[in-house]
Amino acid sequence: MDAVVDAAPRDAAPRRAWLPGPLVRAVGLLVLLSVIAAGGVSTWLVTRASEPQALQRILEQDGGEVEMLARMLSSKMELNIKMLAALADGLSPAVIGSNVRLRAWLMQNRPAARLFETVTVLRGEEIAGLQLRGEEVTAVDQLEDAEQALLHRVWQERKPMVSGVLGSKASQAHVALALPVLGSSGQTVAVVAATLRLQSQNLLPPALALPERESTRFMVFTQEGVILSHPDASRVLGLVRDEPGLSRVFSGSDAAQLLAQPGRTVLPDGSVVGWAVAGLPGWVVARVNRAPSLLQPLVAAEQRVWWLAGAAVAAVALAALLLLWWLMHPLSLLRQRARDVLEGEHPASVPRQPPDLLGASGEVNDVVRVFARLVQLRRQQQRTTQALERQLQAVLEHVPLGIALTRSQRIEIASSQACRMFGYTPAQLVGRDFLQLISGSPEGGELAERVRVDFAVHGRFHGELPLMRRDASTLWAQVHGEPVHAGDPAAGVIWIIEDGSAEREARLQHDWERWHDALTFLPNRAALVRRLQLLLSRRVARGAHTLAHEQSVTGVLMHVDVDHFTLINELAGHDAGDDVLRHLARLLESHVRQTGWLGRLGGDEFAVVLPGCSMERGAELAEKLRAAVAAWEPTYRGRSFSLSLSIGLVLLAMGAGPAEALAGADMACYAAKRAGRNRVQWGQVPQSASAQ
Repeated sequence: MDAVVDAAPRDAAPRRAWLPGPLVRAVGLLVLLSVIAAGGVSTWLVTRASEPQALQRILEQDGGEVEMLARMLSSKMELNIKMLAALADGLSPAVIGSNVRLRAWLMQNRPAARLFETVTVLRGEEIAGLQLRGEEVTAVDQLEDAEQALLHRVWQERKPMVSGVLGSKASQAHVALALPVLGSSGQTVAVVAATLRLQSQNLLPPALALPERESTRFMVFTQEGVILSHPDASRVLGLVRDEPGLSRVFSGSDAAQLLAQPGRTVLPDGSVVGWAVAGLPGWVVARVNRAPSLLQPLVAAEQRVWWLAGAAVAAVALAALLLLWWLMHPLSLLRQRARDVLEGEHPASVPRQPPDLLGASGEVNDVVRVFARLVQLRRQQQRTTQALERQLQAVLEHVPLGIALTRSQRIEIASSQACRMFGYTPAQLVGRDFLQLISGSPEGGELAERVRVDFAVHGRFHGELPLMRRDASTLWAQVHGEPVHAGDPAAGVIWIIEDGSAEREARLQHDWERWHDALTFLPNRAALVRRLQLLLSRRVARGAHTLAHEQSVTGVLMHVDVDHFTLINELAGHDAGDDVLRHLARLLESHVRQTGWLGRLGGDEFAVVLPGCSMERGAELAEKLRAAVAAWEPTYRGRSFSLSLSIGLVLLAMGAGPAEALAGADMACYAAKRAGRNRVQWGQVPQSASAQ
């Protein structure tokens, strides 16, 4: 296909590939309309949600300001009462009982009394006493009824009190404060009273009644609805029920309950009302805001938002179109490549063009035709694959090993030798669970679990298993399982099965234990020395019949030691250490089997004998062993362990004995450990005195 594409004209392709096709243009129009619709709807939702949020902020702001003003008004009243109490502290029974002394006391306290309009001292429940007004002290002969009633209540109840608003005109409106003077026995001996003008600096200064604005107005009124402070001075001492819009809020049966605590409300005309109660006088501080006027800046801001949103939508739409063109450019190139392919193909090999249901002749139809061609190629590949499978099956019929391929433990492919070993036909063996073929003996379940554990710990399996034949007999076999994909046995496992009945029978012989290691089934040190002695003696016997090079070099000996093996025993236990040694023996044996033999010297030490092997071949095989073990990470108790090998190599020369060869390899391995471990080190065989 690439050759056909290369044969297509090159000059016209780049020019046509950069032009958007009909599908790209349709998608671009859809994206443009979507961006415009999304931007418009989002802006409309934001502007609709901003007005309630702004109104809520106005309500919160009103509540904070009126509560602060109410606390300030209450603090002023408390301060006035404290000033009056400070004046009353200087009254003694001797001063109260004498008009002369009382007059002198009042004249003496004129500076402090200037905070009030008048200061009055009464010596009984009847109206009798003196009154200080400005710089003059006069006798008290008459009081307003409300003020007189207040004084009587203070005399009887013996606690400070504040009167309501006194006076019928705004200019004369004032408030009376009174507190008792108690004698030594706790009885009331006098009452000190003071009056404050309503519009004085110490109560409701004129600055509190800010000039009325179009959007906001402050006012103070009593619980009875009498206005005490208003931007319009003519409304002072008027009734709050006459205020526009406030009559339905602060009048009626539920007004007292409504004014018991701070609150906020929105009037039908859009105005916002917030109020709070000053504690000591019990007056109500209210603020009225006309929301439409306050929201005027928001309306102007919304207009700017619409303009900005339009600009942003235009920018986003342009960016989206450019991004779409950039993303769709590979599709345009694919369309051009599809056209080139279709033009270069033989007409008979190109499938018929499908009907264009949407009328969008362009990228899609061209690509569909190419994919139809790819489907044809895939069918050809499937036929080729089937032919390869038949060839593979032919190979499996003649290979002398039992080979089986399993996926999710089910056998998919089996060689003829494997079928003969199990006593099944290929059709009977395919589809069976491989682990269920383990012998039905009581330990069969334990062996199947051992296979699963080995795959989980080591990523592979190698060991001896009893397999159940069709006639219910047991076949002892050496089984090696390697996953097709490393780390994923469920994706597929290749099993190699060798008949191990002869080896098992040999192990059952009494002499087998003398020459083999019971843990790894490898030849032990004695067997290794015997075979090594036989190899060296055979070379010596050949003598002059060998070439000069063969007379000096008879092979390679390796001493293999596992680095830091004691850590596995300490951290995972000795059972895990034994398991590592067994699998390590199988791993080393799989690499050495075709070249030499492997033996266990003891502990975590192994020896490899490679007869007739050169120095280069020995070093190459040692590196393969080291790399294979370094890539293997067994897992025990949820912890992975990294292993490495230190390998010492020596050349087996004529005249050297087994002990000297093993000693030289051991010294080379020790040198590898001293050099940093996980490496291969060459050494020399020390010659004995007889050899010298």
